Amino acid sequence: MHPTLQYLDTHTAGEPTRVVYAGGPELGVGPLSSRVAQVRANLDQYRRALIHEPRGWPVLVGAWLVPPHNPACTHGVIFFNNVGYLGMCGHGLIGVVAALAHLGQITPGEWKFDTPVGEVGVMYHTDKRVTLTNVPSYCHARDVAVDVPGIGAVMGDVAWGGNWFYLIEQHGQRLELANTADLTEYCLRVRRALAASGITGDDGAEIDHIELFGPPVNPANNSRNFVLCPGGEYDRSPCGTGTSAKLACLAARGKLAAGQPWRQESILGTVFSGEYRWEGESAKLEATRHEAAREHSSPAPSHIPPGLTSWPDIGKPMILPRITGAAYVTSAATLVLDPEDPFCWGL
Repeated sequence: MHPTLQYLDTHTAGEPTRVVYAGGPELGVGPLSSRVAQVRANLDQYRRALIHEPRGWPVLVGAWLVPPHNPACTHGVIFFNNVGYLGMCGHGLIGVVAALAHLGQITPGEWKFDTPVGEVGVMYHTDKRVTLTNVPSYCHARDVAVDVPGIGAVMGDVAWGGNWFYLIEQHGQRLELANTADLTEYCLRVRRALAASGITGDDGAEIDHIELFGPPVNPANNSRNFVLCPGGEYDRSPCGTGTSAKLACLAARGKLAAGQPWRQESILGTVFSGEYRWEGESAKLEATRHEAAREHSSPAPSHIPPGLTSWPDIGKPMILPRITGAAYVTSAATLVLDPEDPFCWGL
């Protein structure tokens, strides 16, 4: 008998996820961040076998279910794609929930998932929608300029939403499905320019997602985006971590209040709904500001209490994004690893 892996394929707002739920090797022990390093170093051929041709295709994202390390979590998951591993994947986690429900392993209610970048809470609704409470997200730097060969000066925000993003509003591109080739080329040039210019996230982290945004096609939505993923493919969904990064930038600029709904439209026209609440010291400061505003009948939370000359600097405002979407199971399969197959481990 040849080694096998059991998986379900799903799509979330048009973006596929391959969810591995049985078979294959153990993926190590300890925190999921260290397990990713172990898998990358010793078991990367399984990622290639699952995602690369002849079994997969470049747009596919993988999700491997593993035992959680965090005792507060019920499940653990490691995400990967055609070029490597992801810290978090919003559409992917929604797909994981749909797959687990299909397998009868979860029911409507609250669940917690352990990921390489932290705990993510999930509400599985009775109508099959999924709301995830993502890891703390923030705008790392605003109005970051980069000179892009063949394009010129580009301005954007750098933000963390579980992955690193560079978000651009003034790009002059048509956010239309028929224009994805030009959008992809534009984003690839921007990403290469960011790397060449030494523009990174925290601790020198590579900015591997580029997000263009603009007016929605459907007036019921707030914005449309185009997200280029690390492997050069575009996200068919509105991108869960990308929407989280967008919410963080809106919050940092004071353009979206905590709890206010936001509808993010993808290049396909599919939608994630989102909102956020402040996290940690940001939440404490926001509560103090609002209390001061109420006490002084101020229309905005800006009155500084007696004894302070200014509001304290708490660094980057942190939010907890909540993203809602739905996923559907599209197929169930067993992957066979035949050592005589010259493409057993992918092309």
